Amino acid sequence: MERNLWRTHVVQEAIAVDVKKILVLCTGNSCRSQIAEGYLRKYAKEKSEIYSAGVEAHGLNKNAVETMAEDGIDISCHTSDLVDKFLDVKFDHVITVCDAAAERCPLFHNAVKRHHYNFPDPAKFKGTEEEKKVEFRRVRKMIKKYCQLFVSFYI
Repeated sequence: MERNLWRTHVVQEAIAVDVKKILVLCTGNSCRSQIAEGYLRKYAKEKSEIYSAGVEAHGLNKNAVETMAEDGIDISCHTSDLVDKFLDVKFDHVITVCDAAAERCPLFHNAVKRHHYNFPDPAKFKGTEEEKKVEFRRVRKMIKKYCQLFVSFYI
């Protein structure tokens, strides 16, 4: 009996150590990467450490904060960071969420797995305030689905 408890404890410790580090990269780290960070944190929980950054830092988009709050996720405390801040971190996965970030993504000097999906930029959508909200919700839904699938395959 004690042996089985010890074995279970060792397996649990090994699993706890195998935390995946994930970076979500976008152009300005204001919207799409912030939304993805929020969903990845929700779905991967303690199995991962999630970071987001941009090849530029544009600040947190208020519409992204609002649309995530509608889905019960608070990203208001997130910061808009430059990717340079994370160049020394050993990531397991780097996800680029726009073509511009994929083209400008720096090389990470470890065996990182790169993933790419070009989500539309809801911050560039032209229309009324209500139409912009609808576009943010549409893109949020796309990113949410992507994050659910990503976690089910890789985490």
